[in-house]
Amino acid sequence: WQGEGGAADGAPAARQEDGNDWWYKWLCRLAGISGAISCAFSGLWMCLTIYPLNIAAGVWMMLNAFVLLLCEAPFCCQFIEFANIVSAKADQLRPWQKAVFYCGMAVFPVLLSLTLTTLFGNAIAFATGVLYGLSALGKKGLGLLRSNQEKLASQKGKS
Repeated sequence: WQGEGGAADGAPAARQEDGNDWWYKWLCRLAGISGAISCAFSGLWMCLTIYPLNIAAGVWMMLNAFVLLLCEAPFCCQFIEFANIVSAKADQLRPWQKAVFYCGMAVFPVLLSLTLTTLFGNAIAFATGVLYGLSALGKKGLGLLRSNQEKLASQKGKS
C-alpha cells in the first residue's frame, strides 16, 4: 500500500506535494463543504423575496454552493458526469488560485445585496478562500509574520 505522499511502508507521509500537512488539506476541504451548505441554505432564503437584487444574490449563492461542492466534494455530485473531471482540474490549481477564486465567488453576492444573510451565508465560503490563501504562504510566509510580530514586541518592550 502506498500512502498519500508516496511512503511505501504504510505510514502516511507528513506532507503533501504542495508542502501542506494532510490535516490542513482536509480542513480546507471541510471548510469548502461547510461553505457550500451555508451558501445553499442562505441562497435559498434570499430567493424568497420580491426584490430582484436579493433574488440575483440568492441564485449566485446557490451557484457558489454547487461549484464548491463540485470542486471540494465530487462524491456529493455523482449524478453529474463531469464532476470528477472538474474536481481533478480544481485539485491541479495552486492554493493561491483557489483562494482568489473562492474569495471572489463569495464577495460577489455581498456586493449585489448587502444583507446579514449574504454576509453570514458567504462567510464560510470566504473563509475557505482565506485558508487556501494561508496555505499558499506556507511556512516561510507564516515565519515572516511571526518574526515581524516579534520585532514589534521587542520594540514595544524597549520603549
